[in-house]
Amino acid sequence: MRTAGHQQGEFHGVGIRAVGAYLPAKVLSNTDLEQILITRDDWIRENIGVETRRVAADDEWTSDLGAEALRDACARAGITPADVDLVICGTYTPDNMAPPTAMLIIDKTGATGATGFDVNSGACPGSVFALDVGAKYVASGAYRRVAVVMADVNTKTLDWKDVGPAVIFGDGAACYLLEPCATGRGIGTTLLRSDPTRYRAVWVPREERRFRDGRPRRSAFGDNFAQLSGAAVRAFAVGEVPGFIGELLAAEGLTTDEVDLFALHQANLHIVHGIMDGLGVPRDRTVTNVQRYGNTSGASVPLVLREALDTGRLAPGDVTVLAAFGSGVSMGAAVVRWCADDDFAVPEVPEVPEAPEILAASASATSVASATPEASTSAASAGPAVRDTAAPGAVRAA
Repeated sequence: MRTAGHQQGEFHGVGIRAVGAYLPAKVLSNTDLEQILITRDDWIRENIGVETRRVAADDEWTSDLGAEALRDACARAGITPADVDLVICGTYTPDNMAPPTAMLIIDKTGATGATGFDVNSGACPGSVFALDVGAKYVASGAYRRVAVVMADVNTKTLDWKDVGPAVIFGDGAACYLLEPCATGRGIGTTLLRSDPTRYRAVWVPREERRFRDGRPRRSAFGDNFAQLSGAAVRAFAVGEVPGFIGELLAAEGLTTDEVDLFALHQANLHIVHGIMDGLGVPRDRTVTNVQRYGNTSGASVPLVLREALDTGRLAPGDVTVLAAFGSGVSMGAAVVRWCADDDFAVPEVPEVPEAPEILAASASATSVASATPEASTSAASAGPAVRDTAAPGAVRAA
């Protein structure tokens, strides 16, 4: 087990080295929903913007999705899960109440020795809230390589007779792989904000529900069911998020014209467009996937980043704004200057050298000792080897 230890006096930027992704194999279309809900395909498209969504299998849980996303992130960075020091799982749908789902992700991926814990920041806002937690651990020097896994099985919280949530949500996972990077690159200003007076706008309360014949109605989480007020969420997102992003940019000394990509939470297509319109920014400076995946909660923003990377919409040197919002109600936003591979060429923490008296025990040892500083300097300047073994392409699915 690795133990956290602060390295005093060392300060680095924090960059997103890779973004992993995973989507369940099952695709549920609006036409499929017409068979189980009182709804219509054309209504969902016109009002929500969702056409299909992914649904986890009956035996597929948050840790399963998260493990695949972590593996994918590691493959894209040319490392293995065993090279990860800390795993943070951002979720509101843990496999069990305890221990944390991060433990299962570590076990399933072979990230042996990593420390892990969960962060429940209200589902959708987690795209930025959990990222901020992970970034602070890297910035402090406590951990060098941190995997922030965003995973939720949203559809397992649904009452499939409650149209509102059922037409919106889908399942998915993504993983930010964080490492120290060159100063001036990576994650910049981050803002977080919450308003508990709208606690019930989007929530998963515990309540008994029954069928007409009196039989208890259950979700996969028992008496816990997702609920939302679409009007309240839309008013909050379109009315407040653009101004919040404006505050972020002002704090970072940027204007909207200097942002290459706005990676926004995929609450629904019209909310994303409403935020872009509120910013006064052309809609083509964002990427949307809610049409195909639905609202994937905390995985939403990193899935947008992954798609932007795969399609060439995001490249090293680009300035991007990440913005997530939802349950709480809460919202978080961050500026990220996207890193190139060279920006991660930060030397590993050096091992403690052998004691001088041991090195002096033989002539060969003395020779090695005299050569060691030169070799160490060369290795430090070169940095760790970097390679990307994953071919570019679509998000992985089972």
